[in-house]
Amino acid sequence: MKMHIRLMAALIAFGVLAGCGERPPIETEQLGYRGTGMEQNRNPRLLQKVVAANQIGNIQPPADSSGPLAKDIYQNVQVLSDLSIGEFTRVMLSMTEWVAPAEEKNCTYCHNAENYADEGKYTYQVARSMLKMTREINSEWKEHVKDTGVTCHTCHRGGPVPSYVWFTDPGAGRENAFVGTRAGQNSAVTGLGITTIGHSSLPYDPYSAYLLGDSPIRVQGDTALPTGNRSSIKQAEWTYSLMVHMSNSLGVNCTYCHNTRAWSDWEQSRPQRTVAWYGIRMARSLNNSYMVPLTEVFPAHRKGPLGDVAKVNCETCHQGAYKPYFGQSMAKAYPELQGTKPVVTEPAMAPAESTDGATAASTKPVVAALTQPLSSGGGR
Repeated sequence: MKMHIRLMAALIAFGVLAGCGERPPIETEQLGYRGTGMEQNRNPRLLQKVVAANQIGNIQPPADSSGPLAKDIYQNVQVLSDLSIGEFTRVMLSMTEWVAPAEEKNCTYCHNAENYADEGKYTYQVARSMLKMTREINSEWKEHVKDTGVTCHTCHRGGPVPSYVWFTDPGAGRENAFVGTRAGQNSAVTGLGITTIGHSSLPYDPYSAYLLGDSPIRVQGDTALPTGNRSSIKQAEWTYSLMVHMSNSLGVNCTYCHNTRAWSDWEQSRPQRTVAWYGIRMARSLNNSYMVPLTEVFPAHRKGPLGDVAKVNCETCHQGAYKPYFGQSMAKAYPELQGTKPVVTEPAMAPAESTDGATAASTKPVVAALTQPLSSGGGR
């Protein structure tokens, strides 16, 4: 009888462990000094799925940069006004593959077929803003994206809405706890794009505080009690929630950025922590500068329950990989999306010789940057 009970217990335990999806072998890579616990653990079976989801999309053949500018031929070209017709057409064709729904892979997802300059479709206005955003990321946020950069495909992966976005969570059905309030946590229920806190009891919406607002992301206070120090266990839980999100979004351990012997010490942290610091600020800036201003543009069915627009977090781009596409760069193949191209003027005529044979002045070719920054103006 005892043997039967033991056998049943062993089978149950095996079934539970098998359901976790973490059965051996697990690959381990040491990231820091021995004894610090700084190592990356990977499950080869789960990693295969992430790799399959992080393949770069179709790349259009390079376009001729010579010829007339698109803005001089087409109407209402604003953001891509520095591109030639060939470059402009290349970007438009690529966007059709990267963003338009599978059932309508054509220009009319954004454009009015009767008048391509018409801004009537909300998708036209959104695409214009997203092109500005993409160019800003590639040119102004190199501390985070380095030379890898981004394209529309980095987030969209061939669909009109990125798979990983988030809306402000109203907490419906969660705050009516039996005793008191749950304070935005202690719920395994996830939704509204908020899925990467590991189904833990941590706060389930750290994004509103940190990737939309600028609440301090810390565990320990930097001032003495009792005045001026608002750091608490409760605040630390919100920080942990964001950190779990970042870990799951990138498919890495905490030690990918931190040193276990001194978690808060920047000098003992890995360089990736600095990259992540810029990434947090980049996501916050993009949400406030590009996504929130589109609130009145998006139709109701594209908004969350509180009427807010979809916003980005770490998973929007990374989608389980420590670098989108595991470091493969699609953006390098698209110089059109790297930022506004400088305007190159023709060299001035050689100055006339003075009467004594000396050169009156020396003239060099002038390379003038565009006077209008990307943050102003209109769109495509």
